[in-house]
Amino acid sequence: MNSKLENGVLTIYLEGRIDTNNANEAQTVIKGITDTNEYTQLVLDMDQLQYLSSAGLRVMLKLKKENGNMKIVEVIPEVYEVFETTGFTEMMEIEKGYRHYSSDGWEKIGEGANGIVYRSDPETIVKCFKNSDALPEIERERKLAREAFVHGVPTAIPYDVVKVGDSYGTVYELLNAKSLAKILADDSSHESIDRCVAIFVDLLKQIHATEVYADFIPNQNEIGINWVEFLKDYLPEETWNKLYGLVTALPQCNTMLHGDYHIKNVMVQEDEALLIDMDTISYGSIIYEFGSVYNAFKGFAEVDPKQTKEFLGIENSVAEEFFEKTIALYFDKDDPSTLKEKEEKMRLVGSVRLMRRSIRRHALETPEGKAAVEHYKEGIIELADKISDLNL
Repeated sequence: MNSKLENGVLTIYLEGRIDTNNANEAQTVIKGITDTNEYTQLVLDMDQLQYLSSAGLRVMLKLKKENGNMKIVEVIPEVYEVFETTGFTEMMEIEKGYRHYSSDGWEKIGEGANGIVYRSDPETIVKCFKNSDALPEIERERKLAREAFVHGVPTAIPYDVVKVGDSYGTVYELLNAKSLAKILADDSSHESIDRCVAIFVDLLKQIHATEVYADFIPNQNEIGINWVEFLKDYLPEETWNKLYGLVTALPQCNTMLHGDYHIKNVMVQEDEALLIDMDTISYGSIIYEFGSVYNAFKGFAEVDPKQTKEFLGIENSVAEEFFEKTIALYFDKDDPSTLKEKEEKMRLVGSVRLMRRSIRRHALETPEGKAAVEHYKEGIIELADKISDLNL
């Protein structure tokens, strides 16, 4: 076995297996390494250790008694299960290891603020997180996905966590599934749009028919108030006061919201629609859901028409038709004036989100960014003046 001493940390790399036949030998070799090095912490790296028997566990227990702050890392799932079943994970610090992959050659399905979604093979989708320390985010998303699933929302449940490059990814089994975005990119006829809108709206109604009460799910109404508070120094006082009154008047409710609902996050597998990318699950008023939907299909394109094609993979005309048919079907309305009034409310909330987002991303430091902020600001001023409430 190899070892490395760095900054007082002695790391020993274990390979193969430790069982009845070689446990004593393994213990002797490890002791030989520890006796010939001066260190403050002992770390056992088990990335290449394939098997650990009860005799091996006794070796670990003895090492722990001799090295109080010993840590075991990169434990493969099969060996980690042994530690967990026997209670060792409660007795010492043990970190699970993950299979290593490269995203080279994978088909990129979509990209959001937190991660990139790839198809690694016909049966598997991997969401790769941008944050190199993404394990807490991954665990949070898994909890949110499970919460949606147990409430009956058809959700793709991640079944594994893997290391992808310098960060982590969650793995979903989605056999030959296609996103609605892919379906529309292949066929953007009116008939295809109608079929996809029906799937899109049916799933969205399932989400909104669900009430959630888990304390780890964010309250979107409170988040929306924070968005408006952020803009206080960037909007005219009269506009800001009106806007603040609109968002604070929204009734509190426990309606589930996806938070990033668009055609790349809806997968179709054997005629069944499944949600992916669940890290934005929240609860609150549906105006926030539709503000996000508006941005995906129309809001981003207001300042850069190319973004629709880059983000959703479809033309602006297709996106606009899809959005209009979506709100007409969801609300079961065909009156143009009623639908226009609802869209204006969606655009107002969407503009608040995009103006804040742009400023937080340092848009005011560039001419293009300033123009985008000014565009959303003008929209907010115009719409806030004419809208009396944000209820849909």
